[in-house]
Amino acid sequence: MDIRAAELIEKLAGEHALALDEYEYLVSHLDQEARDLLAEFARAAREPIYGHDVFVRGLIEFSNFCKNDCLYCGIRASNMGCKRYRLTREQILSCADTGYELGFRTFVLQSGEDPHFTDERLCAIVRALKEAHPDCAITLSVGERSRESYAALREAGADRYLLRHETASPEHYAKLHPANLSWENRMRCLHDLRDLGFAVGAGFMVGSPFQTSANLARDLAFIQEFQPEMCGIGPFVPHHATPFANEPAGTLEQTLGLLSIIRLIKPNILLPATTALGTIHPKGRELGMEAGANVVMPNLSPGDVRAKYLLYDGKICTGDEAAECRRCLEMRMAGCGYNVVTDRGDPRIA
Repeated sequence: MDIRAAELIEKLAGEHALALDEYEYLVSHLDQEARDLLAEFARAAREPIYGHDVFVRGLIEFSNFCKNDCLYCGIRASNMGCKRYRLTREQILSCADTGYELGFRTFVLQSGEDPHFTDERLCAIVRALKEAHPDCAITLSVGERSRESYAALREAGADRYLLRHETASPEHYAKLHPANLSWENRMRCLHDLRDLGFAVGAGFMVGSPFQTSANLARDLAFIQEFQPEMCGIGPFVPHHATPFANEPAGTLEQTLGLLSIIRLIKPNILLPATTALGTIHPKGRELGMEAGANVVMPNLSPGDVRAKYLLYDGKICTGDEAAECRRCLEMRMAGCGYNVVTDRGDPRIA
């Protein structure tokens, strides 16, 4: 192992922070030995706080309509081959009822940026979910909205909000998105969410087109500065109907190394082993746990729409029913020494 990389890993484990140039050096030297050491320290940081508990989030993908045309995304507005759908409020509530019976205590409502779901409609759904399941946390992942919209959703009862920052480098952001979307507005959204009292989730794709070690270093520095309650990272996986169809996917190895680094930056962070990680490797989610993750997000969406919410090619579990997804993940986690728990899964104090 590179001597300086080893020194930086030990420094990060002790201080939970590095300088920007140190992150760049470490990201550039993630060989197997470095990743093994990072994972060892990451598990040591996680286990006093969370033990071997794994939190599950019931994912409800309620609309694949999107007004945006992000260059990497399979549900981008210009993809005429995408079979669009929207779930009704009754369907969303039914998914949550099923999930509750299966032991889910957090529901993640995710969609494209669909103008059909106005504040009035979305707030009504959040209120209905809270009334039906007051002991559950409601997480939204519905993209960029106004501060006023976020405030209304918070008032309606939403607890958490997932909004990947995508990249902490404005110039890189511009290469991944159309000109009408801006890095500055994405940052505005994240800070508005924090100001309004949401538990905030940020995150980025690993190995996205044009990404450099310097870009990843800035991502890690952003996580260090912003201190999100959650951070979702997963490998970039191309979709055939996007401009990046022929770009290489992000790697398992780099994703695992970065998961461990993020755990060391913030030991009590909620860190998913993502579906994308399970897509690029049959044991990707288990390996994610070994690298420091502690969250998985099984799909509660109706079976007839699962295959329509394809942000990237090859997505796993599109044919499974909700109960099947839950049982499968419990068995997978138990097989590598982790326990899926019935819990809201709020951040624990470090």
